[in-house]
Amino acid sequence: MHHWTDTALGHYLLDWEQQRCDEAVADIFGYHAVQLGMPALQGLRANRMPQRWLALDKVGESAAAQAANVAQATDESASKHVPPALVADATALPFSEASLDLVLMPHTLETSHDPHAALREAARVLVPEGRLVVCGLNTLSLLGLQRRVERSAAHLPDLSLGLGYWRLRDWLQLLGFEIEAVQFGCYCPATQNARWLARWQFMEKLGHRCWPAFGGVYCIVAVKRVQGMRLISPSWRSKSAPSGVQMPVANKRPGDAAWCSDEFPP
Repeated sequence: MHHWTDTALGHYLLDWEQQRCDEAVADIFGYHAVQLGMPALQGLRANRMPQRWLALDKVGESAAAQAANVAQATDESASKHVPPALVADATALPFSEASLDLVLMPHTLETSHDPHAALREAARVLVPEGRLVVCGLNTLSLLGLQRRVERSAAHLPDLSLGLGYWRLRDWLQLLGFEIEAVQFGCYCPATQNARWLARWQFMEKLGHRCWPAFGGVYCIVAVKRVQGMRLISPSWRSKSAPSGVQMPVANKRPGDAAWCSDEFPP
C-alpha cells in the first residue's frame, strides 16, 4: 500500500479509481479473475465471476487485507463476495498459461521491481480475448508537474515510479494487447485539505474538455489479441447451398417455371 493513500489526496485518487474499476469490470464475464496488489482498492467487487482472488506479495499483508476487505463489506451478502487473499509475485503468478479471464493491476507496475516482466506475466495467464485493467499514476500530468515543483511534499505520490500513458500503451501493443478504453482523472491541484479538493472539483470537467490526457491517474482496459485466431461460427451457419443448386419457392411445384437459383444471369 502506498503511504500517500492515507492522505486526503490519496482518498480522492482512490475514490476515482474505485469508480472507474467498478465500471470497467462490471460487464467482463468469465470464470477466473485476480487483482494484483493494492488491497485498499476493492477492484473486483462489481465483477460477477465465480472465482476471484486478491494477490499480494507478502504474507502479513494478505491476512491484513483479507480482514480489511471483510470489514469494508457493509452486509453479510457483500462479505460473501470478498475475494480471498493469496501470496504471489506479480512477475511469477501461480496460474497456468491462458487460465484467467480478467487481471486487474492497480498501481502494480509502480511497485514491481520489473514492471515489464509483470506485464508479460499478465499476458501469459490471460486467455485470448481476456481483459487487463491497469490503474496508474500519469507522469506526464499536472500532478507530475506539481511533484517536480514541490519535491519535498510528503502528501504527493512519488511519480518517478509511475509509467506514463504513452509508454504503457507501447508496452501493451508489443505484448499483443489492444486498448479497448482509457480514462484520465484527477486534474485538480493536489492539496492535503479535503475542503480545497472539493472546491477544485470544477477542474475535473475542465480537464476532460481541455487537456484530457494530462490527468494525474489513468485507468486502461486492454484486450489480449492472438494473431491468427478467429471465432468458430456454429456448424449450421457455415453450411450453405452449393453454387448453382436450385431451391424451390414456397407454394410452387417442381414442374412450375418459378424456381430460383443463387446463380443470376449477368
